Amino acid sequence: MPVKSDGLTHENELVARNVRRFRLERAMSLGELARRSGLSKQTLSKIEQGTGNPTVETLSLLGAALDVPTRRLLTEWGTPVHVQRHDEGEWSRAGNWSQRLLDEVYGSGYVRTLVLRLDRAAGRPEPIAPHAPGTLHHVYVITGRLRTGPLTEPVDLAAGDFARFPGDIPHQHICLSERAVAHMVTTLPQVRQVSSTAVR
Repeated sequence: MPVKSDGLTHENELVARNVRRFRLERAMSLGELARRSGLSKQTLSKIEQGTGNPTVETLSLLGAALDVPTRRLLTEWGTPVHVQRHDEGEWSRAGNWSQRLLDEVYGSGYVRTLVLRLDRAAGRPEPIAPHAPGTLHHVYVITGRLRTGPLTEPVDLAAGDFARFPGDIPHQHICLSERAVAHMVTTLPQVRQVSSTAVR
């Protein structure tokens, strides 16, 4: 059965980027991926071009051949900036507590959780250098206001706002109030490398 999606073209392009990315990370040729997955090179070529329409079974075969969970083929790896304002989230209640989902990113690897406290600086703070490839920052503002995100796409956040953005490009945290406090989670997916033939 085909993968169900509200935006099939977007899903196919996402799968295309991920299949090619994981294949190249493993120095695996298209022919080697075909051999490992049992799919034809023509089918794989269409998938990597975003013109194929892979079924769930095909994605499962690709995930096994690339040694990644199938869901990783349908996960955006940190490219877009995602912002959720304080009045946009939905709270769901269960018993005597409720929760507000901020974001979901699939995969395993390094996870660092901290509370970030910033004071207004006299001058403009220096940009933060890129971290390892695949790094994501997830920032939820508790009090105050701050400007954060990539230098090319900064966002201003107030208390209750949330943003997720790539940390593997130059980025910033600038306090816009006298003080700001934010909860920040940094994630870095760890993908096992496998030996294979040279890239075609």
